[in-house]
Amino acid sequence: MKFNTLLLSTLVLFSTLSASAQQHSEQDHSKYVVPTDPLVQQKLAKWQDVKFGLMMHWGTYSQWGIVESWSLCPEDEGWCERRGPHSHDWHEYKKAYEAIPKTFNPVKFNPEKWATAAKNAGMKYVVFTTKHHDGFAMFDSKHTDYKITNTPFKSNPKSNITKEILSAFRKEGFMTGTYFSKPDWNVDSYWWPYFPPKDRNSTYDPKKKPEIWEKFKTFTYNQIEDLMTGYGSVDILWLDGGWVRPFNTIDPKISWQKSIPYEQDIDMARVAKMARSHQPGLLVVDRTVTGEFENYVTPEQQIPDHYMPIPWESCITMGDSWSYIPKENFKSTEKLVHTLVDIVAKGGNLLLNVAPGPDGEWHPEAYTRLEEMGKWMNVNSVGIYDTKPLAPYRQGKWAYTKKGNTTYAFYLAEAGEKLPASLKPEGLTLSKTAKITLAGSKKALKQKDGSIVVPAKTIDEVGVQPAYLLVIE
Repeated sequence: MKFNTLLLSTLVLFSTLSASAQQHSEQDHSKYVVPTDPLVQQKLAKWQDVKFGLMMHWGTYSQWGIVESWSLCPEDEGWCERRGPHSHDWHEYKKAYEAIPKTFNPVKFNPEKWATAAKNAGMKYVVFTTKHHDGFAMFDSKHTDYKITNTPFKSNPKSNITKEILSAFRKEGFMTGTYFSKPDWNVDSYWWPYFPPKDRNSTYDPKKKPEIWEKFKTFTYNQIEDLMTGYGSVDILWLDGGWVRPFNTIDPKISWQKSIPYEQDIDMARVAKMARSHQPGLLVVDRTVTGEFENYVTPEQQIPDHYMPIPWESCITMGDSWSYIPKENFKSTEKLVHTLVDIVAKGGNLLLNVAPGPDGEWHPEAYTRLEEMGKWMNVNSVGIYDTKPLAPYRQGKWAYTKKGNTTYAFYLAEAGEKLPASLKPEGLTLSKTAKITLAGSKKALKQKDGSIVVPAKTIDEVGVQPAYLLVIE
């Protein structure tokens, strides 16, 4: 079944980018709760030091080249608009969508290849979508038949995709994370069939139907326990679907939260206790639900305009879409490097999303971008890993980090710009006795009239880079 995927993806893209950015920019981060568990504190500190991770949105939706699960959502919004056969009838569309697993067979799936590419790019943690809002499990869930091991791919020795991905990345030294959608639009205890769904929320008020809601809570708990017990060590439980939350956590000053019709409490205290009993020190990221179970915050498709003193991570797509579309518009290497530096200078991590296709392979451009980022990181990562932000953080074309008594000053170059012969880091006072070198070079640079002088020979030697790093000791 073929869809006008490019049109649909474009329509969904611009609306979801603005909607998701709004959701996270409105959140009140002043209410962040510092974890008290020493093991969680240790894990969080380690996570803050690694800086750069890989996210992958992958599910049966990749076969249609549409943006994740959202075309199933019957909201009267442009970004939930459907295209293609059965688009005129939501019920028929849902049947067709939920029949995709009958033909889903990603025979080129090779997680070791992905892990190698990500490692060579300088990435150090991974977050994989084990289940999106559509409810399709990319793991061998014991609690649903709507799963990857119930497709033509089930005969493949690597059919339990989540297990294979976490194992491959763990072997390369990565911290591992499981994205999990709290809402599930496939299970009857969330979209209860007695009432038709009219939006992303459950089709009934949990307070009026507590016995049905209890079934959903148990189902969710059990699926998360599957992931916490049968998939090796897990460092991060990354929970999406922030409308599933206790009613008392809704912030009436935030526009999208005001539209949540009723309490959808899944008892996060019980879920987190269970998860950490199996995975001590587990980071729990209950996105947008400010409080004890949001160990770090996750601005989406955006970078805060200022330094934030709490743990945070910008999740950003390498292209335009979170999930696979046939013709992707990939960001340039310069843009990606600048994004990483900007985020790290403001105290955050970058979680960069790459979307596998229906055959289990990435776009070739994704490998190219990671390879190019890796070349830059091989020289300049000394100013990225294990560093802390340094005021003024970002100033003009400059970004600053520090480690001990060493200052790292990044000059974010324009496309094709060579390293200038005279550099004056904005907002930074240089000691006249400071030793200043370029990353990857031991040759000291001299100062003159408050500026750093770069010899022509050195400019030629370093060539054109997305960003240049001065190491100031």
